[in-house]
Amino acid sequence: MVSPTIERIETSIVDLPTIRPHHLSMAVMKTQAMVIIRLLCSDGIEGIGESTTIGGLSYGPESPESIKLTIDNYIAPIVIGKDASKVQQAMLLIESNIQGNNFAKSGIETALWDAQGKRLNVSVATLLGGTVTHSLPVLWTLASGDTGKDIEEAQHYLSNKRHNTFKIKIGRNDPKVDIKHVTAIKKALGEEVKITVDVNQAWSESIAKNAIDSLQNAGVDLIEQPISKENIDGLSRLSAHFNVPIMPDESICTYTDAFKLAKKRAGDVFALKIAKAGGLRNILKIAGIAEAADILLYGGTMLEGTIGTVASAHVFSVLPSLAWGTELFAPLLLTDDIVTKKLTYKNGTLQLPDAPGLGVELDVDKLEKYKRK
Repeated sequence: MVSPTIERIETSIVDLPTIRPHHLSMAVMKTQAMVIIRLLCSDGIEGIGESTTIGGLSYGPESPESIKLTIDNYIAPIVIGKDASKVQQAMLLIESNIQGNNFAKSGIETALWDAQGKRLNVSVATLLGGTVTHSLPVLWTLASGDTGKDIEEAQHYLSNKRHNTFKIKIGRNDPKVDIKHVTAIKKALGEEVKITVDVNQAWSESIAKNAIDSLQNAGVDLIEQPISKENIDGLSRLSAHFNVPIMPDESICTYTDAFKLAKKRAGDVFALKIAKAGGLRNILKIAGIAEAADILLYGGTMLEGTIGTVASAHVFSVLPSLAWGTELFAPLLLTDDIVTKKLTYKNGTLQLPDAPGLGVELDVDKLEKYKRK
């Protein structure tokens, strides 16, 4: 039997508007730029993937434009003509020839898994070992920048039961202003509603000590990346000092990072993101390190569209435990989609599709509509 080969890789930058401005400490998003990957194979199978970052170059060292260039000029020439059914082999070849560029690698790996799942008529989750759950808890991020609007938004989603846990983006304002903002929201929503805050590295360690103390007293349930990603010792000190769990995000990209953080107990919860990790296989490695170190897990997002979101959902669904749920809400933040059938969100959860591969299909007309010319 002749093995299928990778014949062609096509990439497009797609710009989709958001339903409202999304305020983060490093950027304000009004659109999301996604690199969509189509991997075409000699057996007629097409795999799709997505590589998405936040705010151009404000989040990390890769941008939509650099991701597309890396895939077109460096990754594609390496894998074209290679066996499309051997995902591990293809990724090892890429990793041995290309340093860094984890976002680009993640999108390619996603497309390879999608193609192989379609080829074998099984889901990506099945290829990764099989699901523990088909339903993943999903929070909603409150990031309008206005306290009243955030409270109204959260109460709306509580009333229609789409979400029951909320993350609040802070760090752009004076800490006292942010603490007042968070405290008001927590008080309005009540003790039973979980609230997490994401500082996106905005504070110094000394500021973080006072601010986290106030947030802990206000009943906040989780603090994400309060200080610089390089300050691992500081994360360790904060984790040891406070009862409220501290979660590194920007500090943890690779499984090597996970090992260093675990060794220093620099965090109580690890945020998992396939893009930062360089793909789905590496998430399983990070999860293994966390489990061995008795560190809990949280399924993060780079605010990907449906393709990147469902890729994350597949690997998250096979983990033995995801104690802090996920934030795979980003397709709901966008005004439109580029897949033929949207994901199902209900009762605070995302339902994993049961079709082969990723379980979603590209809408070529929508892709053309939103593709950057």
